[in-house]
Amino acid sequence: MAPWGDNKLFFCILFITCISLALAEVPSDCCLMVKNKQIHRSRVADYRQQVGGQGCSIDAMILVTRGGKKLCAPADVSWVHEVVKHVKQLKKDCRENNYQGKRCSGLNRE
Repeated sequence: MAPWGDNKLFFCILFITCISLALAEVPSDCCLMVKNKQIHRSRVADYRQQVGGQGCSIDAMILVTRGGKKLCAPADVSWVHEVVKHVKQLKKDCRENNYQGKRCSGLNRE
């Protein structure tokens, strides 16, 4: 009876390990498609780049609005680069001013 019990334990541990690895591979918050609709830079508070092949299927820029909404935009267009540049400068200015002022509302403190 002992060998059969050892096999049950082995297969149970193997099953749990496989499930854990499978769940770890599931990406969260991937853009499945992008929309090339220009968003005014004042609405964007943060961004994150999504690289295709690293857990998600396409390249995209995830723009986060001041209200927390995530929008998927193409990473390789000029207006997106301008928005990212603006957000970087805004974060720098707000960090230097201790996040005081209306321009800094909705930004994540770094």
